[in-house]
Amino acid sequence: MAAELATDENFKQFVEDNGKIIVKYYADWCGSCKLFSPKYKRLSNDEKFSDILFLVVNAEKSPETRKFAGVTNLPFFAVLKNGEIVDSYCTNKEEAVVSLLESLH
Repeated sequence: MAAELATDENFKQFVEDNGKIIVKYYADWCGSCKLFSPKYKRLSNDEKFSDILFLVVNAEKSPETRKFAGVTNLPFFAVLKNGEIVDSYCTNKEEAVVSLLESLH
C-alpha cells in the first residue's frame, strides 16, 4: 500500500483510525529524504508490514505534526501504536527503519 500524505489538518484522524503507524518526516530540500523515498515505498508494499499505515509528512509545512514527534533532523521516522509514539529515529538506513517497523509487531 502506498504511503499516505499527512498534514496538520488530517494527522489526528489517521492516528485515531489506525493502530499501527510509521511516519516519515521529510523536506523538499532534503537529499537524503529523496534518496530514501523508493525504499520507503518498497517497505510500504511489503506484505509483512501490511497491517501498518505508512505516512509521509512534510516537516516544513506541518509544524504541529513535526512538534508532536519531536523531529530534530531529517529524514526522521516515528512509529505509533494506539496513538502513542513508541519509538523514533533520525536515519537514512533501511535496516533501522525495518527495525522500527518490526517493533510494532
